[in-house]
Amino acid sequence: MRPVQSPAIKLTREQRKAAGKALRGKCSRASHEDWKPHAHREDPVQVLIDSSKGRVQHLLPIRYARMMQSPFSFFRGAAAIMAGDLAHTPSSGIRTQICGDCHLLNFGLFATPERRLIFDINDFDETLPAPWEWDVKRLATSFVIAAQHNRFGKKDAREIARQCVRSYREHMTALAEMRVLERWYERLDADALIDELRSRKWKKKIRKLIAKEAARSVVEHDFPKLVRVKGGRVRIKDNPPLIFHQTSMEAKEFDQLVRDAFRRYCDSLSADRRTLINHFEIKDIVFKVVGVGSVGTRCAILLMMAGDDDPLFLQVKEARSSVLEPYAGKSVYANRGERVVAGQRLMQAASDLFLGWTARAGEHFYIRQLRDMKVSPVAEIMDAGAMGRFAQWCGWALARAHAKSGDSALIGGYLGAGGSFDEAISGFAVAYARQNERDHQSLLDAIRAGKIQVARES
Repeated sequence: MRPVQSPAIKLTREQRKAAGKALRGKCSRASHEDWKPHAHREDPVQVLIDSSKGRVQHLLPIRYARMMQSPFSFFRGAAAIMAGDLAHTPSSGIRTQICGDCHLLNFGLFATPERRLIFDINDFDETLPAPWEWDVKRLATSFVIAAQHNRFGKKDAREIARQCVRSYREHMTALAEMRVLERWYERLDADALIDELRSRKWKKKIRKLIAKEAARSVVEHDFPKLVRVKGGRVRIKDNPPLIFHQTSMEAKEFDQLVRDAFRRYCDSLSADRRTLINHFEIKDIVFKVVGVGSVGTRCAILLMMAGDDDPLFLQVKEARSSVLEPYAGKSVYANRGERVVAGQRLMQAASDLFLGWTARAGEHFYIRQLRDMKVSPVAEIMDAGAMGRFAQWCGWALARAHAKSGDSALIGGYLGAGGSFDEAISGFAVAYARQNERDHQSLLDAIRAGKIQVARES
């Protein structure tokens, strides 16, 4: 696997900028606007079917039912399709650690271990060293599709994508001027972002959401909502088909798998985190169906208790091979959970206190808290102005994440001070949004033809 390209220490910042600018000669910024399916493009429905191999088969109809709802929901589950497409698009040749499934719903507010609320990327299932442009193109496209879903006009949809890319470019340029440690410590503080909002309505909405989440506690909210006590034993409530205990035939094997994996997980933590987790004991394990792209992967909730009124919920999530690997190279990590954790720690400004990885019988997992003061975007309620501002935040967060592992001066030199790259990527986003609509229609056709089975969740 080709590694992330670290800055050339012997070159000055200005020399690295110049080297980035020179890369435009082999890959112009305008060339990024081009999109048309390559000659050997795979059938998108077959790509989805292939990406479902190894998943829990009886849950796959839920995955497809979610994806069929709209082009926007389809896009969220179609990272494998777009990865193959992005591999045939122009690239400057600069690599950094990338998210790999970079869309607007994979950004949000969450608490750092120091209990500060920050804005950042929050999903890294596909993370891998790869061309940085792939993240930018997928993120910009997600905004065009979300804008179309909200029935914004064509000009507004493209402008929102342009704002996202412009924010990425401008903040990458600013990050290139920082010292390394300044860049590494850079965070998008939630209060500062909200204070910049001009709209009082949106300031009020977001602060209300934050206040609600901050008031939530595991003991007073999550525990009574998710758990029942019967005969003195605490058990997570079943909510099939999304949260459920395994059947009697499977339960013993499943529980043993998770408990064995948990012991290995503790070994991946630093000594202080192991001391912390050792205060807790596993009380119950349930299977959990997670987001669109991960439906069918093996995921569980662990109920941990340190006392009668001292709960902790952890999420155990299966880590599969990144959808980028066929195009960007295999991960250097033998454990796919470690790949996810390493990428997350590298890209995020601050990561979950309990983040770690494990494995059992050839299956790889990573573990984190189930929720921790998380505020996720609700794209459907945004107007064009709010979505544009959110797009700017996402572009900023992505630039910061790429700058931690990559050469910000090299990327910044390639991007330049003008809007050529912004214009090109927003054009690509509009064109690929049309491709996504066609692929979504292919899924609907496959469902009508009986090639794909779907199931309601309730």
